[in-house]
Amino acid sequence: MSSSSAFNDDKGGSSSIGEPEYGHDPASGGIFSSDYKRHDDLKEMLDSNKDSLKLEAMKRIVAMIARGKNASDLFPAVVKNVACKNIEVKKLVYVYLVRYAEEQQDLALLSISTFQRGLKDPNQLIRASALRVLSSIRVTIIVPIMMLAIREAASDMSPYVRKTAAHAIPKLYSLDPDQKDQLIEVIEKLLADKTTLVAGSVVMAFEEVCPERIDLIHKNYRKLCNLLIDVEEWGQVVIINMLTRYARTQFLNPNANESLLEEGTEKTFYGSDEDEGKEEKVEAAALVAKRKPYVMDPDHRLLLRNTKPLLQSRNAAVVMAVAQLYFHLAPKAEVGVIAKALVRLMRSHSEVQYVVLQNVATMSIKRRGMFEPYLKSFYIRSTDPTQIKVLKLEVLTNLANETNISTILREFQTYIKSMDKDFVAATIQAIGRCATSIGEVRDTCLNGLVQLLSNRDELVVAESVVVIKKLLQMQPERHSDIIKHMAKLTDNIQVPMARASILWLIGEYCEHIPKIAPDVLRKMAKSFTNEEDIVKLQVLNLAAKLYLTNSKQTKLLTQYVLNLAKYDQNYDIRDRARFIRQLIVPTDKSGALSKYAKKLFLALKPAPVLESPFKDRDHFQLGSLSHLLNAKAGGYQELPDWPEVAPDPSVRNVEVIMLLERVTALTRVPEWTKCSSREKRKEKKVEKPFYSDSEGESGPTESADSDSDTGSGTGSGSEESGSESGSEESESESDKEEEEEKHKRKSKSRAKKSAQESEGSEPSSGDERKKPPKGKGPKAASDSESEEEEEEEEESSSESSESESERESESDTDTRNKQKTCASKPPPRQPKRETEMSLLDLDDFEPTPSPQVTPVNNFVSSSLVTDLEGLSLSDSALSPAAVSPASGPVKSYELLHRITGEGLSVSYCFSRQPFSHDPHMVSVQMQFTNSGDTETRNLRIQEPKLQSGMRIAEFPEIDVLPPGETVTVVMGIDFSDSTQAANFQLCTHTRKFFLTIQPPVGELMMPVFMTENEFKKEQGQLTGMNEITEKLTLGETCQGDAAIVQRVTSTASLSRVPCGSEMECRFAGKTVTSGSLVLVTIVTREQHVAQLTVNCEKMLIGTMLVKDVLQALSQ
Repeated sequence: MSSSSAFNDDKGGSSSIGEPEYGHDPASGGIFSSDYKRHDDLKEMLDSNKDSLKLEAMKRIVAMIARGKNASDLFPAVVKNVACKNIEVKKLVYVYLVRYAEEQQDLALLSISTFQRGLKDPNQLIRASALRVLSSIRVTIIVPIMMLAIREAASDMSPYVRKTAAHAIPKLYSLDPDQKDQLIEVIEKLLADKTTLVAGSVVMAFEEVCPERIDLIHKNYRKLCNLLIDVEEWGQVVIINMLTRYARTQFLNPNANESLLEEGTEKTFYGSDEDEGKEEKVEAAALVAKRKPYVMDPDHRLLLRNTKPLLQSRNAAVVMAVAQLYFHLAPKAEVGVIAKALVRLMRSHSEVQYVVLQNVATMSIKRRGMFEPYLKSFYIRSTDPTQIKVLKLEVLTNLANETNISTILREFQTYIKSMDKDFVAATIQAIGRCATSIGEVRDTCLNGLVQLLSNRDELVVAESVVVIKKLLQMQPERHSDIIKHMAKLTDNIQVPMARASILWLIGEYCEHIPKIAPDVLRKMAKSFTNEEDIVKLQVLNLAAKLYLTNSKQTKLLTQYVLNLAKYDQNYDIRDRARFIRQLIVPTDKSGALSKYAKKLFLALKPAPVLESPFKDRDHFQLGSLSHLLNAKAGGYQELPDWPEVAPDPSVRNVEVIMLLERVTALTRVPEWTKCSSREKRKEKKVEKPFYSDSEGESGPTESADSDSDTGSGTGSGSEESGSESGSEESESESDKEEEEEKHKRKSKSRAKKSAQESEGSEPSSGDERKKPPKGKGPKAASDSESEEEEEEEEESSSESSESESERESESDTDTRNKQKTCASKPPPRQPKRETEMSLLDLDDFEPTPSPQVTPVNNFVSSSLVTDLEGLSLSDSALSPAAVSPASGPVKSYELLHRITGEGLSVSYCFSRQPFSHDPHMVSVQMQFTNSGDTETRNLRIQEPKLQSGMRIAEFPEIDVLPPGETVTVVMGIDFSDSTQAANFQLCTHTRKFFLTIQPPVGELMMPVFMTENEFKKEQGQLTGMNEITEKLTLGETCQGDAAIVQRVTSTASLSRVPCGSEMECRFAGKTVTSGSLVLVTIVTREQHVAQLTVNCEKMLIGTMLVKDVLQALSQ
């Protein structure tokens, strides 16, 4: 406290800590503060050893930046604290660096190594901030470091860091466009991310870097549509705009037939001959009849369905984005839903109203009907700004029709009395447009406008004259009185546009007023030199027309006006005068055109069509800046035209593509990987086969049988709540130690007993209680497949031409049904059961038919056999106690305590064998023991709740588990290279248990065998941020190579790499999901000191593995 008060004294004598005197703060940049003392107190605080002072200083500096003050001279003092261990200080330092890194590039480069360390920080906020600062340093020399950091962050466990990586992509692209190809790879990876936090940011990066690569969106289209409702508002706007462009390239126009008919009707409106219009209408109808009836693509419907709820969003930008999507993509009958949402936005701030009204004005031209019920919402309030009033007038004019025109005109009468002259002028123009579009009220509007000619306000009169001139062109012969009345106004009206309009009218219809027109010319000739240019041009036109129609009275006047114009300052007027003189005054040198002077000047002119200024704006995407400005803005992406023929929709079928890839890579694909619940699985099999059009005979019948078998079991409800799972955890913790030993002894004795039984009964009866094996060799898989194919041939001989994928799905059904009868008495069909033995029915203790081949031998070359002798590898099957590639027991974990499970206990272990159905999944061996008095039925997994990127392959349902029996099954979990827990429900016929499996980081790997040279080569490529080195003291029981190898291999599923040095142990592996290399080196030195080095492509996995190995070796 004393130090902080001292600083307060320095800054102006105020000792009150709670009320800082900002006026005396040197940080506030006072005019009279000397430069050498500026920010001295802040620099001292930043140099102090106390984190509290550093934090206070950083808060003041960030506050200065927020107030717009320059704090760049503090950069050296701030950068020194970039390595501060206090997280709060580090966050604020990063905020400062993001602001000034670009200005102070040289100093920022000095702290690059600190940012690189920050990228490996356990705190996700620090990792993200480090990447943000790194991408803010715009120096081309660090582009490779930025590229590497973005690649790593794109694979980070934290979605917030992945989001920051997506934000960094456009920054790097603007710095070095040559990195585009590599950045597209990162964008493609991030587009596959299933996290809502990342979706909006990566789509923004996609739009900035490669908007033309529509092919990247195909496989992520449905995912983006489904995630849209949960993405943050900024991301929703970006995704919706991108999907609008995508849909315009991939789907057919839902209004194609209607637009053809509309074109036909428009032609009849403007066509002079009614018969021609009818013929064109018939042709359009015939063309529509030839077209195929429109059927909307399901993906098109998915987009419309998933965006509709966002019309209720509180964010105006989101509502506007959905509105433009519906306007551009939806069928005409469905567009109306956006009207209510847009009208709701009219209650927002004037800025929002302005943008919304611009878009409503465009929509109301083509979709007038959808806004008609909300007509009163567009009435003008006196408090509205002028630009809002004008836009509302535009919308009201667009919505005017025969039924509501009287109401709208009454509104307009009120608006004309407004004090806002610009608004009054716009209202008069709106009246004129209503008069031209609705013939029934033309006379009414004209009379109203004529009354305005007597208005005291000159601007009102001038605007009325301009509009009346346009209206009179439609029926001039009926309104000669109005023309006479307007001719009298030339003495009073001084607005140039109005005077020019009157003169044009008098000249055009001079035959209707033969007495008045020459007099008007006389008056205008008198004031010709003082008129505006636009008026002078119309005077010349008037003189020419009167000379041609009434030359006796106006010949001299015309020559006088032409002489005045001959010497005018404006060259347009001089040129016009010469041109007119040559045309109308015949001379010897006159050309052939003078004969046609009357046709040129007195030709009938078509009446002007008063159109809305928003008529052609819809070619810009609504809601965009280009639409607002009515000009193409920088970075605007054109809205593509609808395709004539729909592109192939199968490009969006991600699941089918993935499955087909798996079918080619693996021997079989289990059907249950596609369904989470057992009931859905059955329905899927019965209703629609997955691969082919015709389902085999055995598929539906077997699923029907399973329905009847389990109907009673699944019928009883399960009402277990989360509170039970809480008690389950507390009980399991208290009894864990004593129960663990009992279970181990029980499992060993039961294993021996069942092994003996299986040996005795296998030749005769084919024991039904056989458990799944820990590993699969190619031979075992092919044997079981051939046996299943034989069975299928017996059951259905007509299916001889069946595809291989269909047989695989049926064999899965057989497998599931046989597994249900596990641990029960064998049925009468004993001989056939012997041939029905599938991959999951083999006994894990005694697999006599086919010897197990461990994956180790797939990689072992003959030259390495001697080097690998110490790893205890063999071709025989491994027992549950020794399934790891190296020596050491597999650790068993309790999943469900027998007390919580009412007699049912579950334990699991990571068998470290490849999961037979998917090599990217971790194999988890689960052991179910029924310690109760009653049998447990229908053991299965339901409703797995997984983090993004994780998958689970359920074990086949166990039909019956009698009292005192134990069953072992294998399930696969893809943890997506993270230690996040897999949550799921274990269901029986009466209960549901909420269970969690969380893997140690060492179980996320599988061994990789390589030579010493290969190891060194790979290690050389994984340096810098991918290398972690720690020193440790070996425990007393961990002396010698054998002990170190045993500890490391029991901690992580790694294999030992041959090494020439006795003081060094090397281990290699790769992550199960992504195949990222993990290299571990332990160098022992004197006095039990050792150095541990871990090289890993994924920094977080490397960091966690270092902690686990350190703990194992230090014990």
